Amino acid sequence: MTEATHQTHHAGFLGEVLAETVGNPLLERCIQCGSCGGSCPSAADMDHTPRQLFALIAADAKDVVLSSNAPWFCVSCYYCMARCPQEIHITDVMYSLKRMAVKDGRYQRLHGSDAPGFSETFIEYVEKYGRSFELGLASRYHLRHHPLGLGKQMPMALEMLKRGRLDLTPTRIRGIKNLQAILKRARQIQEVKA
Repeated sequence: MTEATHQTHHAGFLGEVLAETVGNPLLERCIQCGSCGGSCPSAADMDHTPRQLFALIAADAKDVVLSSNAPWFCVSCYYCMARCPQEIHITDVMYSLKRMAVKDGRYQRLHGSDAPGFSETFIEYVEKYGRSFELGLASRYHLRHHPLGLGKQMPMALEMLKRGRLDLTPTRIRGIKNLQAILKRARQIQEVKA
């Protein structure tokens, strides 16, 4: 089955999520094992773990999924993907859900949530370095919102460091000025549309 066929084959909200996600995220493979939520450094702050979101997507619970704070707390560390026995592209789905929530205006209705601020911090790193800096992002978040919980993240951080999935310092991409120019232009276009 081709990617295009795969994405249009599914009806309902699952089909919408697949159409919004680049490539084939293999979402329908989820066996509800919970490895993703058990791996996630932000799972305790999510109102639904990725596993729960995937079940809700399959159940056509669009309103619940797009109102969830879970995608906003995703730190894009890919630890869930590294541990997923089904090789589901969990982080890609989280990005898709964020885009869908933004399009629908639901992200603004996260009452009392610090998730949008978390997302803004992520964007700051991308604008400055051209990529996320997971250690800085997670550290800043925990220091601001859950300072006593920072120590609980150390075993996972050490494992990610060992696997080469965590840098100790941020690094800039080549051509950062080009990316910054693109982002500046995108903001200008957004302001004109608003």
